[in-house]
Amino acid sequence: MTEAAVCEICGGSGWKIVDKDGLEAAERCECLARERAGRLLEAANIPPLYGNSGFDNFATPQDNPVTARILKEAQTTAASYAREYMPGMKRPGLLLAGPPGTGKTHLAVAVLKRLMARGFQGLFFDYQKLLEQIRAGYDPASGGSAREAYKQALECELLLLDDVGAHRITDWVEDTITSIITFRCNEKKPIIATTNLRDPEIGDPPVPSGSGGDVGSRYYLSERIGERARSRLFEMCRIVSTRGVEDYRLRRMR
Repeated sequence: MTEAAVCEICGGSGWKIVDKDGLEAAERCECLARERAGRLLEAANIPPLYGNSGFDNFATPQDNPVTARILKEAQTTAASYAREYMPGMKRPGLLLAGPPGTGKTHLAVAVLKRLMARGFQGLFFDYQKLLEQIRAGYDPASGGSAREAYKQALECELLLLDDVGAHRITDWVEDTITSIITFRCNEKKPIIATTNLRDPEIGDPPVPSGSGGDVGSRYYLSERIGERARSRLFEMCRIVSTRGVEDYRLRRMR
């Protein structure tokens, strides 16, 4: 069995000796921060599909200047948020909105990873699966993880909520998501959210009557999570839009 590598700076003690104005002093070694970031990453529940997602491998196509500009602006805004975020800031959240397959989840995970590297604790939840876990938690026979889902969504330091509005709207869904977003807004706890749904505040035109296509092209955000939750989400979040970018999965197929 290979032994774990020992930090060359602190020798595994977790402390390093530094010079401060001619006097020796002890400081926490960077290896502790790296170890903590690694533990946070393991516990963040990021799906394997996005395990390698980061800002350094976020691709912007070179054959379409308009698409490249939109995606570069989205990347820049997301990276600025990850760099500038501080607990208690006025607008602590980030909402990435746009069509499917335009890199929203990739950027959201990149933000989450960057913040965890800074020492913050975060959790990734798929919106639909979170609601299913919360509902299952009402069953006395459900497992502990299902019963904890609602509490985790409320109290975790950073919540990444992917594909907001993907679940069919019911009174229970509206009340549940409103309570989560309202609590986090009031407590200035950030939400990093993605959605395929339309919203006039992002510049989306009205949905044509009787239009088909995917859920994101047929519904406004407020129609799938309720007006209260939508209002709170916009109150607490910076907005990043990838509207105008073509689904990269379709581009790859061609």
